[in-house]
Amino acid sequence: MENNSDPLIVSRVVRDVLDPFTRKISLRVVYGSKVVTNGREFKPSEVVNQPRVEIGGNDLRNFYTLVMVDPDAPSPSNPNLREYLHWLVTDIPGGTAASFGQEKTCYESPYPRAGIHRFVLVLFQQLGRQTVYAPDWRQNFNTRDFAEHYNLGSPVAAIYFNCQRESGSGGRRMYA
Repeated sequence: MENNSDPLIVSRVVRDVLDPFTRKISLRVVYGSKVVTNGREFKPSEVVNQPRVEIGGNDLRNFYTLVMVDPDAPSPSNPNLREYLHWLVTDIPGGTAASFGQEKTCYESPYPRAGIHRFVLVLFQQLGRQTVYAPDWRQNFNTRDFAEHYNLGSPVAAIYFNCQRESGSGGRRMYA
């Protein structure tokens, strides 16, 4: 991950949420029929339902933890709730999907109120099946501290998308 053209570095996901890491497994995230690629723009109405998340590998004995956070809550200019936890799933067998894991914090759809928010999905490989407790609150979650607490090591994959408030839902109005 040393490449300065890496979208996770350019977007400052590596810095604000993660330390540099080496991708070791594929992570495919799909909302409806739209595949998430780094930096792709989604409207809040497109991300209401939890995405389909497919994890690479073919060894069902490997287990993974998926974390989804918003490092820009409540606004990119004042991210004092960084990182806001949107979803937490553990014990996902390799080669399957997040739906096969244990949902610890249920999916909360992105609903940014101001600015363009980055929504980051991070995948960690677990040492084995383990008990992970859902945090008591979603705001000010810390992906690095969480990984350290549960001995998850560096991420094995990460991806992010952008989302901003849809026009027509407030903001400046123009009158004829």
